[in-house]
Amino acid sequence: MPHYLVTGYLPDDFDPSTVDEAMAEEIHAINREMIAADVRRFAGGLGAPHTLRTDADGKVLVTDGPYLEAKEHIGGLWILECANQEEAIAWAGKGMKACRMPIEVREIFFAPAPAES
Repeated sequence: MPHYLVTGYLPDDFDPSTVDEAMAEEIHAINREMIAADVRRFAGGLGAPHTLRTDADGKVLVTDGPYLEAKEHIGGLWILECANQEEAIAWAGKGMKACRMPIEVREIFFAPAPAES
């Protein structure tokens, strides 16, 4: 079955202290529901973004913030194994309601490594 990356987006000025106990329980409840339905393969929230780039001399630079200039960043993700995109979108909709953030759904493409000759 296909896998889907479900990501939630937070504004750059998101304050984690605004997540109250009721919201946290809604998020835990959707995770329990996903586990019971055997669709959740991984889930997690993400910390502040940092970006690695190279300068003109090829040295690695670490900067705060996402690679692209944006007003939002990925705040968390699920990897779901669903029968089809419609099922993944249905789960993402439940996640969006619980997390109260915009959600994006993308299929994860997998191509096995070529056999060694």
